[in-house]
Amino acid sequence: MEIADIQAVIESLPPEQYARLRDWFTERDWALWDRQIEADAAAGKLDFLIDEALAEKVRGTLREL
Repeated sequence: MEIADIQAVIESLPPEQYARLRDWFTERDWALWDRQIEADAAAGKLDFLIDEALAEKVRGTLREL
């Protein structure tokens, strides 16, 4: 099936089915994002964020969330 075919089917969905598909797609995207963040964190790719926060704390410029 081509993407154009999938798009045509999506466009023909009734509103409630479209909403279910949209919700599923959103949840799927967030799950993929979460897994990527976890992998990046485990690989140390986000350590620079910790370093930046610690440096700001030492300088007294760290903001409370």
